[in-house]
Amino acid sequence: MATSTTEASITDPSNNAKNTIKLENTEKRDVLIAIEKKYQAKWAEDGVFQPDAPSAGQAPLDSISAADLRAKYPKFFGTMAYPYMNGRLHAGHCFTVSKIEFTTGVARMQGKNSLFPLGFHCTGMPIKACADKLIREIELFGQEFQRYGEEKEDSPLPAPTQAETHDDVTKFVAKKGKMVTKASSMKYQFQIMQALGIPLNEVHRFSDPQYWLTFFPPLCKTDLTNFGARIDWRRSFVTTPANPYYDAFVRWQMNRLKEVGKIRYGERETIYSPKDGQPCMDHDRSEGEGVGPQQYCGLKLEIKELAAEAERIVRPNLTDGAKIYLVAATLRPETMYGQTCCFVSSKITYGVFQAQKDVYYILTERAARNMAFQKIFSWDFGVYRKISDIVGKALIGSIVNAPLSIHKSVRVLPMETVLATKGTGIVTSVPSDSPDDYATVLDLAKKADYYAIKKEWAELEISPIIKTPSYGDLSAPFLIKKLKINSPKDVKQLAEAKALVYKEGFYQGVMVIGKYKGQKVSDAKPKVIKDLKEQGDLFEYSEPENLVISRSSDECVVAKLNQWFLNYGEDDAEWRDTTLGWVDKGLDTYTSETRRNFEETIKWLNKWACARTYGLGSKLPFDPQFLVESLSDSTIYMAYYTIAHLLHKDIFGVEPGPASVKPDQMIDEVWDYVFTRRKLDEETLSKSGISRSSLETMRREFEYWYPLDLRVSGKDLIPNHLTFFLYIHIALFPKEYWPQGVRANGHLMLNGEKMSKSKGNFMTMDDVCKKFGADATRIALADAGDGIEDANFEEAVANSSILRLFTLKEWCEDMVQNKDKLRKGSKDSFWDRLFENELRALVHDCVEQYESAMYKLALKGALYDFTGSRDFYREATAAAGIGMHEELVLQYIELQALLLTPIAPHWAEYIWLEVLGKSTTIQDAKFPKVSASSPSLSAAREYVRITSSNITSAEASQQKKKDKGKNVAFDPKLPKRLTIFAASKYPAWQEKYIDLVREAFDGTSLNDKALNPKIAKMGEMKKAMPFVQGLKKRLLAGEGPNVVFERKLAFDEIEVLLEMVPGLKRTTGCIEVTVEQVDEGKKLPQVAEGAVPGQPTFFFENV
Repeated sequence: MATSTTEASITDPSNNAKNTIKLENTEKRDVLIAIEKKYQAKWAEDGVFQPDAPSAGQAPLDSISAADLRAKYPKFFGTMAYPYMNGRLHAGHCFTVSKIEFTTGVARMQGKNSLFPLGFHCTGMPIKACADKLIREIELFGQEFQRYGEEKEDSPLPAPTQAETHDDVTKFVAKKGKMVTKASSMKYQFQIMQALGIPLNEVHRFSDPQYWLTFFPPLCKTDLTNFGARIDWRRSFVTTPANPYYDAFVRWQMNRLKEVGKIRYGERETIYSPKDGQPCMDHDRSEGEGVGPQQYCGLKLEIKELAAEAERIVRPNLTDGAKIYLVAATLRPETMYGQTCCFVSSKITYGVFQAQKDVYYILTERAARNMAFQKIFSWDFGVYRKISDIVGKALIGSIVNAPLSIHKSVRVLPMETVLATKGTGIVTSVPSDSPDDYATVLDLAKKADYYAIKKEWAELEISPIIKTPSYGDLSAPFLIKKLKINSPKDVKQLAEAKALVYKEGFYQGVMVIGKYKGQKVSDAKPKVIKDLKEQGDLFEYSEPENLVISRSSDECVVAKLNQWFLNYGEDDAEWRDTTLGWVDKGLDTYTSETRRNFEETIKWLNKWACARTYGLGSKLPFDPQFLVESLSDSTIYMAYYTIAHLLHKDIFGVEPGPASVKPDQMIDEVWDYVFTRRKLDEETLSKSGISRSSLETMRREFEYWYPLDLRVSGKDLIPNHLTFFLYIHIALFPKEYWPQGVRANGHLMLNGEKMSKSKGNFMTMDDVCKKFGADATRIALADAGDGIEDANFEEAVANSSILRLFTLKEWCEDMVQNKDKLRKGSKDSFWDRLFENELRALVHDCVEQYESAMYKLALKGALYDFTGSRDFYREATAAAGIGMHEELVLQYIELQALLLTPIAPHWAEYIWLEVLGKSTTIQDAKFPKVSASSPSLSAAREYVRITSSNITSAEASQQKKKDKGKNVAFDPKLPKRLTIFAASKYPAWQEKYIDLVREAFDGTSLNDKALNPKIAKMGEMKKAMPFVQGLKKRLLAGEGPNVVFERKLAFDEIEVLLEMVPGLKRTTGCIEVTVEQVDEGKKLPQVAEGAVPGQPTFFFENV
């Protein structure tokens, strides 16, 4: 096979990450990875992450309600969107996994029975489309693609004609899909497979779509196991009929949705792939996910007189007596009273299309293609008849009828900003209410000769159409003047003006002309549409809001089809409103933005096609010519997790599980019973042949694990999957079992940039875990952030975490091995008490952050702050000459291991079992229970931190000044003395200002207007205002008024300073450190005057 060096580079998977950081010394990482592998194997062997519902022996089925059972045996059930099996998991998956993974770890440490299962999604078009492309490529190039390169590059494979349907789906088209666009040289599917790491001689196996189902799921499981995920793999499965148990579950789901009226059949508009011959839903797209139909009004402008060039081109091809129309697309038909001209682009090539026997439309071919699938033309579905092409320039000057306009006839004029990719490529001009139109007609009139038109064509009277509160009845001219827009090239200002005009015009505007004069625009619009349709001057049609490309590389259209659809939206207002109410009142969305996105989606979401004819998936049980669409078979599979391990032992359902049930026994009535939709009766027992005990065990599993406590997914799934997930749960399950929480996360950037294979800034989950190890990766993911905004995985954080974990591991080992060298006896020194108190405070704060799902802050406390506290204690006790206390060191190690368990479970397990010698896994341990921290000791610790920092910073500042040749008060490098001044009470003059501030403070704010004049009257503004501002700052920061106004320290300042002396000697190098108490009347240096309780002053001097 002839392959260029460039192509070989692009298809080499190692180049995906060529621009990420390179690790040199990996010995420490390898030690940590070896620990990870050991405990991953041990956890799997011991079934640590395989929870079950309480057995009938623990609580007989009818002896306790499901709610009471969950209260007696607290549980957590969380899931993420199951990954699609057309490749390996990437770093972005890591981020989503980390959220549910950390939450599961936290739930375990809260003492909850915690379940995190995962299945493998295979439904839909992607796998089938890729497999069919490979079939065609194997036909072209051979089983190992040995003939690739023999064909000329400029001989593309034929594209499908407009009449081709799914019967021709195997015909390969050399168009660029999403993956190909990112790496332009990967023209063929076999090249994409090579880039995924598939050896070339193995690629042909993937021409069988079922092979994908056997190849990628084991890799997915391996990747997540290497990550340390707490997944119950017993409950895994593949979708599609490849697993007959899951297939039965999907068929039950569709049957019941149809029975309760949620699935209907009828004509509706949908995004459609002509090549595939079926609707193209979100998961079927390589480009344009989330794009829906955009409805336009096609205004028929009958041509009264064609420009000479257009007459020459068009007329000979028409039937005798034919009518010909320019079709203008508009979203604002209510403004047609104000038409002054019609715009085309002089550069666009339009088509003349025969719509009916003697009726012709001029518009873009793209628009005609969409209309052909919406019964706009009189021909067969998907067929349009183009008579000729015509460039827009030839149409300029033509005269057309303008329905409703005060000007019965208007001219066709040029507008260069008209797009061929939106609407019909033809627009009407309403300069009274369109800033773009007004700017263009002004420009045309000003430069008539340049545009080769007559000036008067662009100067027809502009009539008021709509009156608005802010912009009057000529909104566009008003805003053009206000925003100082000078030409059609002022794109930014015009976009702003357009948004302002359209919003206010529709919601607050009132018609000032025509049949509906005096009515609100929002009320008049549908009436105008109705009138124009009845007059034969308008038809409605739709097109995709933006470009949509199917997985088979087809540009999609909007089609009107008779199809099965889920009746989301306004046609089932009760269902919609119930779902919206649950989002508002019952669902924990973690962020307000997620809640808002759900609300917006539910308000606009409408009927959704739930069936297709091409791809992989379960057959629609009541119309088996169709397959269930991939976003419709993946809405309530979380319920299937609860019993999957009882039904089958493998992901394909080949070997029955402990319930000893065959797939054909899982009839609809069984699913109804398991999911609490009916009671168990003899008929169900007889009809299914399943034992009562097996059915009751399945029912118990569902009742216990449901409702789902947390669903984690990317925020891009809110407009489809996550909203469908809520809708269908509400339709099929009792309220007791509706979802409790959804956490949406943003995308993951890598080193501050969007991940891109072509830029060498892309890593798979396997890459990341091999490069940094699982725990260091997890730390970097926790550090990446917890909001819905896009997060950033910093390799530098992961890399530094390797050293941090390794060093901490060695220190823990050293402390335990040499604990005899640590101090024994009572642990009542000042530093002991400070350290133990800080550990307590950190434990309480860390657990609180974990329980609030704020993992970045939890990591800060458990790793960085905990380690910092240890370092402080170690240095302070060393300086004091007493050393660390054995009991506190061991307590520290145990507490840190426990607090790091959710994020760094392998490191924690090693410390727990091998360093501390515990007998059972830390995965079964609970968060530590410690006494509350002492406010006085916490205040003393903060005092030590701030005072130490101030003193060392002052010394460093003097050294910097000296290095720059400036005068200094002392030479830091010469022998020196430090004197610290601590005040026993506040200066008397401050008391009167405290009283003034107390009077002005209302509990939440200060009345500065009343306070400041009173301070001015005292005549001490220079020294009083800084003091008052300090009080104000503390109050507004939330510090208690009693603390601020009482001004009592919670500790003995002199005692604390004396304890600090040894450490200060060590850090500053002073040969002497003295502490002086400042009392009134005591003669001291001037620097002592600034000391107040809690804020000592100090000075250095050489000796």
